[in-house]
Amino acid sequence: MSVSNLPPLVTVFGGSGFVGRHVVRSLVKRGYRIRVAVRRPDLAGFLLPYGYVGQIALVQANLRYRYSVDRAVEGASFVVNCVGILFESGRNSFNAVQDFGGRAVAEAARAAGAKLVHVSAIGADRDSDSSYAQSKGRAEAAILDTVPDAVILRPSIVFGPEDSFFNKFAGMAKMFPALPLIGGGKTKFQPVYVEDVAKAVALGVDGVIPGGRIYELGGPEVLTFRECMEIVLRTTARKRPLISLPFPIASMIGSVASLIPLIKPPITSDQVALLKKDNVVSEEAIRDGRTLEGMGIRPTHLTSVVPSYLVQYRPQGQFTNSGKAA
Repeated sequence: MSVSNLPPLVTVFGGSGFVGRHVVRSLVKRGYRIRVAVRRPDLAGFLLPYGYVGQIALVQANLRYRYSVDRAVEGASFVVNCVGILFESGRNSFNAVQDFGGRAVAEAARAAGAKLVHVSAIGADRDSDSSYAQSKGRAEAAILDTVPDAVILRPSIVFGPEDSFFNKFAGMAKMFPALPLIGGGKTKFQPVYVEDVAKAVALGVDGVIPGGRIYELGGPEVLTFRECMEIVLRTTARKRPLISLPFPIASMIGSVASLIPLIKPPITSDQVALLKKDNVVSEEAIRDGRTLEGMGIRPTHLTSVVPSYLVQYRPQGQFTNSGKAA
């Protein structure tokens, strides 16, 4: 095959992460060549079998180092940025990874003449009380200023086999005698399936959905924090009391947990700040058709997927009697 006949090249930043690996798989199915840009290519080899020989290439890139971003984008027709962090660690701060990094990817895409799809998050807001949301909001503004026809996708909490939400609380239910309801468990979420998010990214690369817009991605159900925890307990066949944890106490616990080195904190004070606002698709996005349904994607129900991977947390795994709870 001559160079001119090769399929378009897509650079996917964060392609080995939870959302990124599903994005890579979705794009591979469409026939694109994929360049996966990650900090540790030696740990991303599991992606190679997703495509045919040579369809997927792994390159080293770190959003904190601009030269590596430019190098990863060189020659690409499309760029997808899936990089995001839920808590800060060392030099990987929200500003460095999500703000500076998002800007760097946008500037590299513009220099290469590539189209850009950026995965952000519902709640992104430069004026938020959360540093996470602030950095997401600043990145969105910078991206649209740099690449006006960029597609920005804001998912609610994303669920799937490797998620860090339902898996985390299912693991806590397995280890601890109770589960916390931060802020009383009233915060609303609209959990969205990772495969649906990946489809939305692919439609952005395909050019099917208009650029220069911010899309909000949510599933078919709006659930409170309490309802999510009840689903976790019911699915894992665990009986655990749900203990209300006021925001100030949860924030204090998060601050202390963040100071302990070498561990992944179960909660941070910044995440507590995020939980003070509902994480659902806005009425404005629904009205304008900037949703999964507006793209022609039928959102997947949470309960049709979550049991398939939370079964591992049951007392006897798949052999647990669903009528009994431990």
